[in-house]
Amino acid sequence: MGKLEEKYNLDVVFEDNHLLVINKKPGQIAQGDKTGDIALNDIVKNYLREKYEKPGNVYLGLIHRLDRPTSGGLIFGKTEKATVRLSKMFQYHEINKTYWAVVDRMPAKEEDTLVHYLAKNEEKNKSFAVKAESKNAKKAVLHYKYLASINNYHLLEVKLETGRHHQIRAQLATIGCHIKGDVKYGFKRPNIDGSIHLHSRYIQLVHPVTKENLVFVFPLPPDPVWKQFE
Repeated sequence: MGKLEEKYNLDVVFEDNHLLVINKKPGQIAQGDKTGDIALNDIVKNYLREKYEKPGNVYLGLIHRLDRPTSGGLIFGKTEKATVRLSKMFQYHEINKTYWAVVDRMPAKEEDTLVHYLAKNEEKNKSFAVKAESKNAKKAVLHYKYLASINNYHLLEVKLETGRHHQIRAQLATIGCHIKGDVKYGFKRPNIDGSIHLHSRYIQLVHPVTKENLVFVFPLPPDPVWKQFE
């Protein structure tokens, strides 16, 4: 990590004229929320402004988000052209993201596809599995695969087919597999640092401008449980 990255607490994995890819740390917020804490899009703008000695406004497109307690890969567009193309790629599921989740129970099957209908409760900022015909219900589909176990914890690899609010957290909790530290969705106690053990581990995409195939692997947070799964 360079001095400038250290100053802004950024783990930059890839950068060119069009894209900036970072490994988000738990607790960092992608976009401003009601807490008023400084968001990553503002931090990254300041980082780019200083790095390239740019006066005035810096363009930055936030392509997707990760929940505050979640860690891992996050992509920003540095040009409007790249941002528009990346947004369309996300919309049409042309960007492949793979998550790792540490849960407290083994699922009934080592590999499965979960299909639920989720409804978001705005007041609680939480999603619940509901009946398909329920108001505001949205279909949620994910695929998981069991990878390994240590002590009382189990590592699952998760791929999303849809992108719903808190989807992985809500769907895994619905089948009785609670993500470590995620008290909002039923885990017994919080992690000390407020994180949860959900990490965006891999991202694969075709570069929106150069058309190069890009594959990113995002290092796990420096945490004793994650360390055992490296």
